[in-house]
Amino acid sequence: FTPLHPTLCIALSDVWLGCSCSKVTSEMAEFLQNLRKHGKVGVVGGSDFEKIKEQLGEDVVEKFDYVFAENGLVAYRDGTFLCKESIHAHLGEDLLQDLINYCLSYIAKLNLPKKRGTFIEFRNGMLNVSPIGRNCSQEERIEFFELDKREHFRETFVAKLQERFKGKGLTFSIGGQISFDVFPNGWDKTYCLGILEKDGFSKIYFFGDKTVQGGNDYEIYTDTRTIGYSVTSPNDTMRICRELFMQ
Repeated sequence: FTPLHPTLCIALSDVWLGCSCSKVTSEMAEFLQNLRKHGKVGVVGGSDFEKIKEQLGEDVVEKFDYVFAENGLVAYRDGTFLCKESIHAHLGEDLLQDLINYCLSYIAKLNLPKKRGTFIEFRNGMLNVSPIGRNCSQEERIEFFELDKREHFRETFVAKLQERFKGKGLTFSIGGQISFDVFPNGWDKTYCLGILEKDGFSKIYFFGDKTVQGGNDYEIYTDTRTIGYSVTSPNDTMRICRELFMQ
């Protein structure tokens, strides 16, 4: 642990990126390295490890004290692989196929201005479902995001899934701009807190932007084990961290 804050861990979502598909700016990258002088810094995201590397760099596990991909189902600590869990082993093939078939059928009947490829991405700890498809361009991503704010495509989709799979032990969480995640109950971003607790942190600060109910930061933001901050931009994150840790 660092000498200044031996019980402090700072966990951040992907808010500093500006959007869920962008690469970290040089300003934010430098800031995060300075922040590590004041406490342990971890990153937690719903994306798989390869996407986190695309956003934060190939050497991401050396740049952060903790890296939690897929909400912590794939975890690294101090540059070393720590653990991995599998949604397939947990849910079983029958439930997975039922879920995937329902999603594909629903998307097939959905009328959107555009549809692209990769509507369901099978990750180690979750399914990521995108009505427009993850192969959309940046411009198409923004177009869908703005349309979704008005038409609530993802919100309606999730409501249908919650009704259809009630009692199956599944959580549906909307995050980013074009998709939502499906995973077993308890496999949200709070999953990483169990790892941090074992390492003896008595204070865990969390920064995220999707902190309202239904957002993929809500559970960890409201968890009693964290001191949560809802932020709106990379600059907002840096400002609050400076006030809290770098005075």
